[in-house]
Amino acid sequence: MHQSKWIILTIIIACQLIVVLDASIMVTAIPQIGRSLHMSTTSLTWVQNSYILAFGGFLLLGARAGDLLGRRRMLGIGIGLFSMTSLLAGLAPTAEFLLISRAFQGFAAALATPAALALLSTSFVEAKERARAIAMYSAVSAAGGSIGLILGGFFTDFVSWRLGMFINVPIGIALIYLVQKFIQKTTIRTGRFDIWGALTSVLGMTGLVYGFVQAADYGWGKPETWIPLAAGIVLLSAFILIEARAAEPIIPLRLFASRQRSGAYLGRFLMVGGNFSLFFFIPQYLQNAAHFSSFEAGLAFLPFTVAQFGMMYLMHGLVHRFGNIKVLMAGLIIAIIGTLWLSRIISVQGHFFPEMFILLTIMGIGAGMVFQPLTAMGLTDVEPQDTGAASGLINVAHQSGASLGLAVLITVFNQSSHTDQAFSLQFAHAISNSLLGSVVFIIAALAVTLLCLIPARQVRRKQALQVDK
Repeated sequence: MHQSKWIILTIIIACQLIVVLDASIMVTAIPQIGRSLHMSTTSLTWVQNSYILAFGGFLLLGARAGDLLGRRRMLGIGIGLFSMTSLLAGLAPTAEFLLISRAFQGFAAALATPAALALLSTSFVEAKERARAIAMYSAVSAAGGSIGLILGGFFTDFVSWRLGMFINVPIGIALIYLVQKFIQKTTIRTGRFDIWGALTSVLGMTGLVYGFVQAADYGWGKPETWIPLAAGIVLLSAFILIEARAAEPIIPLRLFASRQRSGAYLGRFLMVGGNFSLFFFIPQYLQNAAHFSSFEAGLAFLPFTVAQFGMMYLMHGLVHRFGNIKVLMAGLIIAIIGTLWLSRIISVQGHFFPEMFILLTIMGIGAGMVFQPLTAMGLTDVEPQDTGAASGLINVAHQSGASLGLAVLITVFNQSSHTDQAFSLQFAHAISNSLLGSVVFIIAALAVTLLCLIPARQVRRKQALQVDK
């Protein structure tokens, strides 16, 4: 690989790394953030959700902006805005200021990420180089979450949780310089922005998530709960109508015409809904019930990360031998077993090693077997003009699943917290029930595989046989 391409790949990977890190770097700091900014456990979910919702909701609009305004330009703007909002988040004097800053961070990430991925595709055209570049990009994406947990825990224990935000500023300044120096301008074309589609999708998902979080505090019968839930449903319905009529929609509804693609999007949404919550609940359990430090809680996720990362090297052979469906089903079953078993052993007296260590390894193996097949099936038979939208929809399903899953499971957590037990026992009990909720999400993803993806594969086989005849 030519030196200039190595520099371009380094820039793209560094951009992706800071975006992925910021989805998790605050997790191990959450107990400390709660104490310093006087936030409850349910309100702390917005430290994650405000970032994730804006990131996932504006991804497709960000991709469209890169096409119309230039990818290098949008990458530079996205990194610059990300650095500025990271500084504001680190300086946040109040909870409200922090959450607003995190939302703008997510918006900035949604501008930078699609531009970086598109530049990777156009910079690495030769098949072998592209495969190598995508493998490195995927490895960083997979490992970034756990690296964020470790860094966030280290900063929280030895300096301050705010350093996790401040560190983005010098990195961002360096990246802006490198983007301007080494990445060439891309072509700009004419077209329209689907602003109303983007806004209704983001506000609709925010309404649903906010409603579930409110249910954790107020219960299901209060206006504080059902008004945002109703608003979310109305806005998402409006989004579907807008996309059906828009000349250039951010999500062409024809992408859902394929049963296999629809199943892959829904399966990803459900799997992430169950899987992402682990990164929120387990570090809190380790700190509040098992008395780990923030740094130790971050290090505890290494078994999960190493196992997930290691599976990436085995997936090509597994898929080649058994096919996407069988590998996907095996991964989901392994993830269900690991998560269910972990939910049963959670207790104040539970030891991290060997029980949790082994189970986190098992769960990492399961997660490592799931996402590559879902990605491949989400891009099956997509027309060339819809490739960008289909890739974006995969990311949207991922981020939306994370935010809505966490909102639902924090309701389970809160409902399970009202017992007469001591705080540590009460907390462990609530975490255990939340992990059972994660199991339900992953079982639902397995059901989608059985009901949508397997029949779709059978239909495709029959069509292929008819063509051969």
